[in-house]
Amino acid sequence: MSDLLSVFEYQFFRNAVYASVLISIFAAMIGTYIVSRKIVFIGGGITHASFGGIGIAYYFGVNPFGGAAVFAIMTALGIEWIAQKGKVREDSAIAILWSLGMALGIIFVFMTPGYTPNLMTFLFGSILSVSTTDLYMLGGFGILVAIIFAVFFRPILYTAFDPEFARVMGVPVSTFRYMMSVLMALAIVISIRSIGIILVLSMFTIPQITAMLFTRNFARIIPLAAVWGISGSVTGLLLSYLLNIPSGASIIFFLTIQFLVIKLVFVLKKTFLQRKRK
Repeated sequence: MSDLLSVFEYQFFRNAVYASVLISIFAAMIGTYIVSRKIVFIGGGITHASFGGIGIAYYFGVNPFGGAAVFAIMTALGIEWIAQKGKVREDSAIAILWSLGMALGIIFVFMTPGYTPNLMTFLFGSILSVSTTDLYMLGGFGILVAIIFAVFFRPILYTAFDPEFARVMGVPVSTFRYMMSVLMALAIVISIRSIGIILVLSMFTIPQITAMLFTRNFARIIPLAAVWGISGSVTGLLLSYLLNIPSGASIIFFLTIQFLVIKLVFVLKKTFLQRKRK
């Protein structure tokens, strides 16, 4: 136990834990919106399409995460526009942009003269190299998301669950959906630096689905998702230290195991109660 706790003496590990906590908090809010609207596939599309912006930015020698932000926002708004206009099936548009973004990213990264960056860094992130500046960015963005959800909680809730009712109540549904698309895109991009493309999708979906095993109330899902996100990511980090395995993959593994174990407990409990009634 003392050997396990000794890892917290290192600043890089503490920064990784702080980053996990901050991402878990704002991912809990935005991820609950994503899962409640049943648009997990859209989140995956934005996440992977942003890789195209990274590759193009590398090729032209500009900040790769700036390129990812532009690409992610354009993808999010494009998917939302397609979903509202309905001229192309939403799942078809997501699949096209998803594959196009990944293909463009790979092509431009390998076309970049000189040093070719390691693609695994973008796929699984580098949470152990998170800097203090990164933590300030994550914290600032988390505060922004919290303020938006506090001020516009009911419109966000209505547009997530019942857009028709929201329109009857005078809520500008299109405006809020476009706003949430931009917020979703920014959340994804700001998280990629720390946890990578693959883990972003996990952090924005698995803790929320785990929380929904306990409640279907939107307001209650958010704090529960934050708790499961924090517990899964911190335990995953410790597991990666003990087993000497990649931290991003370890976090994904433990988030999934955490969900499966809790789901199994609920199933066994339900089976036991049914048998007891008989």
